Amino acid sequence: MIKIKPFLIATLLLTGFALPATAQIGEARSNLSVGVNGGVNLNSVSFTPSIKQNSLMGITGGVTARYISEKYFAMICGAQVELNVSQRGWDQLFETVSLDDNGYEVTSKDPSKTYTRKMTYIDIPFLAHLAFGRDRGLQFFVHAGPQISFLISESETIKGIDMNTLSNTQKAIYGVKIQNKFDYGIAGGGGVELRTKKVGSFIVEGRYYFALFDFYSTTKKDYFARAAHGTITIKLTYLFDLKK
Repeated sequence: MIKIKPFLIATLLLTGFALPATAQIGEARSNLSVGVNGGVNLNSVSFTPSIKQNSLMGITGGVTARYISEKYFAMICGAQVELNVSQRGWDQLFETVSLDDNGYEVTSKDPSKTYTRKMTYIDIPFLAHLAFGRDRGLQFFVHAGPQISFLISESETIKGIDMNTLSNTQKAIYGVKIQNKFDYGIAGGGGVELRTKKVGSFIVEGRYYFALFDFYSTTKKDYFARAAHGTITIKLTYLFDLKK
């Protein structure tokens, strides 16, 4: 289980703003942009003890604000913050073992059983924005920084499972509400932005979120030693300039 001290969390929250604020020897900018974003999440959860899973797809979307502070040589420096509604969770993989024509065991997915937990969060990532390219035209960028999240709803789907014969792992999950509704972690990724003069910016981005906090209790007396999200996000963003 990963534990983070409070002072480290505060440091992470400031990371997204520290770089553009401290480097002032480049060409100064003052470009504020706002817009909307939307995309899909491919979700899984890191459990200890482990649970086999399928990738669970969810949606994400919200609003984005970005401030570009300067251009340092070929690198454009800024900070970005978002407010998103994001679907996460996991889909348990059930397997069945059978024998093939040669008598060898074959493991395959069991479609008769289903367990899915869907969790909806409010996500607030604070990201450093570093881009390379022309002021108008294509830019390549990277994002990195901390993210905090708040659980606003959850649901589970159980089908084809005998609730009287559950394993210890299943008993620790099935019907058990999420215990920690606050989540935090690190987000990072990159993408391509098309900046136009009149109609704004169009952005395609891939991002990964690694949670540093467990949504189930993970003390020594609890069943799980880790229960944290890992999310791949593919998203589109549209921004327009408020201040150039």
